[in-house]
Amino acid sequence: MRWELRLENVWDLEFSERNKMKHIIFDCDNTFGVKDCDVDDGLALLYLLGCKEAAKIHGITATYGNNRLEVVYETIHRMLKDLGREDIAVKRGGYEAGDYDSEAADYLAEMANRLQGQLSILATGSLTNLQGAYERDAHFFEKVKEIVLMGGITEPLVFEKKVMDELNFSCDPLASCNVLKYGNNVSVITGNHCLKVLFTKEEYKRELFSREEPIARYIRERTDYWFGYNEADYGIKGFYNWDVTAAVYLMHPELFTEQRGRFAFSEEDLKTGYLRKTPEGMWQCNLPEIGDAEAFKRNIYDTWMKVKIPV
Repeated sequence: MRWELRLENVWDLEFSERNKMKHIIFDCDNTFGVKDCDVDDGLALLYLLGCKEAAKIHGITATYGNNRLEVVYETIHRMLKDLGREDIAVKRGGYEAGDYDSEAADYLAEMANRLQGQLSILATGSLTNLQGAYERDAHFFEKVKEIVLMGGITEPLVFEKKVMDELNFSCDPLASCNVLKYGNNVSVITGNHCLKVLFTKEEYKRELFSREEPIARYIRERTDYWFGYNEADYGIKGFYNWDVTAAVYLMHPELFTEQRGRFAFSEEDLKTGYLRKTPEGMWQCNLPEIGDAEAFKRNIYDTWMKVKIPV
């Protein structure tokens, strides 16, 4: 009897260790280092790679948003080559809203079947590929463990110089509506919640420009231009790490406060990315909010520095 208990305890421990690992597909519109394009998808990828003891990235599915699909697809490949991680699968997604027949959609549906109940999806661009997977398999969302999205607004995104449009959910309102309604365990990092934490040029220099690790040089060389773009276009002396925030929530939800509520999702609202919260809403959703800003930033910088790249 004592031996049986010991075996059971060992099995429980092994089961617990296995389930600490997140099995991830990253669906993104990565334009890291592309002139005049956002850098946060690439920084989110670096964050996931820095969580190597807790995150297994099975694949990256390319979607449009920050730029055309082909630019995104090539950027992902180039970045993985830079990082020595060409072992990670990359799948080309749909080219525009309504283009649901793609290898990315096939791959998402296949992996949801293979990893029954264990697949985590981080989606930081248009949601066309997730809709494609759903059209292939009506039970796709039921087979997914969790979906973390970056996108949507609950009120206008007001910067110093202008109001910024929502640029993720609004790309494909039908797809966004279905993911929000039918996705299993969906959490949305909204643009509004990301505005809580600004990454300034001064702290960026302090954290990255004084360090000689190859990853620090890699990040600063490929993202420094983004500060100038944000100041010139929006009057912001820094930038918001939109997609990185979603990656942090996926891996460290304890750094956030859960904000669950009821919503009335509609394609019409999602044409502008608007998430309509109402007690009469049919759909439940979680809109987590960053907790301690300094702990949040410290986690990001420390995790980036864990990424090892070829020199």
